[in-house]
Amino acid sequence: MTGASSTQPPRPAPAPRPVRVLVVDDEPLTAEAHGAYVTRLDGFELVGVLHDGRSALDRLRQPGVDLVLLDLTLPDIHGIQLCRALRAAGSTVDVVAITAVRDVAVVKSAVSLGIVQYLIKPFGFATFAERLTGYLAFRRGLDQGEGQVTQTEVDASLATLRTATTPSLAKGIAPETLAAVVEALRSRGGALSAGEVATAVAVSRVTARRYLEHLADAGQVDRVPRYGAPGRPEHEYRWR
Repeated sequence: MTGASSTQPPRPAPAPRPVRVLVVDDEPLTAEAHGAYVTRLDGFELVGVLHDGRSALDRLRQPGVDLVLLDLTLPDIHGIQLCRALRAAGSTVDVVAITAVRDVAVVKSAVSLGIVQYLIKPFGFATFAERLTGYLAFRRGLDQGEGQVTQTEVDASLATLRTATTPSLAKGIAPETLAAVVEALRSRGGALSAGEVATAVAVSRVTARRYLEHLADAGQVDRVPRYGAPGRPEHEYRWR
């Protein structure tokens, strides 16, 4: 009598452990929003939200965090100093800087400390998801490797980390006109109405208003009523 075959089907590989994320931002609403963004992404797990550098350092002395989403302008310590303290203590936790700071020296310091991404506020979920998805591909690509790597494998991993695409614009929004409207707002340094932007950019008031509303919906400008003239108040727009 022939016995049954003892061959067993191969076991499926275990699912990768999610990347454990700590959000550190002193603005409660911003921190809450970024935490909510994390929970919407596959492959990530939110493990905490903190609002100052001291609490972050205390938390990062404990295990259980793989990635920090770090605001650089914290009330008690600059994010760059926090990263230096982490590296001096031997921490290899990955850091994504999320900040409104555009200073070149700060960006260079971030790169020198191994900060893996530098996201300038404000941004939407699409940009956030793109950068973290690239980071996840980079991390898992290296985790799957064993021993030595080839130049091609290194290049492919770094490409997933650094390559970013420009999110598509809403219908009817031209990149050139949008750039002109942004420049008008930023160079003024104050609030402008749709009519004032229309004059500066040489477009119709209706067109200017459409672009300003697009920027307001994206969180890049503040929109407030302008009082002082008779009738219905006009809105004015200020670059954040």
